Amino acid sequence: MEALLIAVSTAQPRVIWQRNGETVVSAIGKTVVAAERVRVDARNIVGDTQADLRVHGGSDKAVYSYSADHWPWWEKHGLSCRPATFGENLTLAGVDEASVCIGDRFRWSGVVLEVSEPRAPCYKLGIHTAREDVSPLMTRSARCGWYFRVIEEGEAPTRNTKLTRVQASGGPSVRDAFIAALHPSTRDLCLRVHDAPALAEAWRRTLAKKLAKMTP
Repeated sequence: MEALLIAVSTAQPRVIWQRNGETVVSAIGKTVVAAERVRVDARNIVGDTQADLRVHGGSDKAVYSYSADHWPWWEKHGLSCRPATFGENLTLAGVDEASVCIGDRFRWSGVVLEVSEPRAPCYKLGIHTAREDVSPLMTRSARCGWYFRVIEEGEAPTRNTKLTRVQASGGPSVRDAFIAALHPSTRDLCLRVHDAPALAEAWRRTLAKKLAKMTP
């Protein structure tokens, strides 16, 4: 499996909303990197920083990717799309949540990335897109994108390149992981996703809480 890299985008935190003395700071408003190569470290692409490390960033959320294959669907729902519309670092084509699995590893030139968890939409996505319905639509459709952790740090090109899957985990798909946690789902699916070895611990805890409320 190969994913075509359309763009690499980064940002520094900035104020994205302000009213009556309340401000929201985020790095969701990313711009396409002009440099031909980027450095990828254990916690991020160099030049990209997260505003709230309690819920964003860290080794399990080092790089966020989103599939441009979803753009026609979003545009039917009135959202014009381009690289970083969803705050992603990597805009990809040729892959999606159903074809990519938790634990899959992809080589991006000198970098190796491992799929760690789906993206859970939050209110900042609505602010960024100026659409209150985008987060609910992402949740209902499971067109969420996914996070990578960095297995091998290094440098990688930003254009005219692909990410090549070098290890298929055989684990649950990103879509299954998203549905297990955020949709009504069966205990069997929740257990299968919960037990995926490469699943990010934060996502595993969410599923553990859900499983605790289910009848064995």
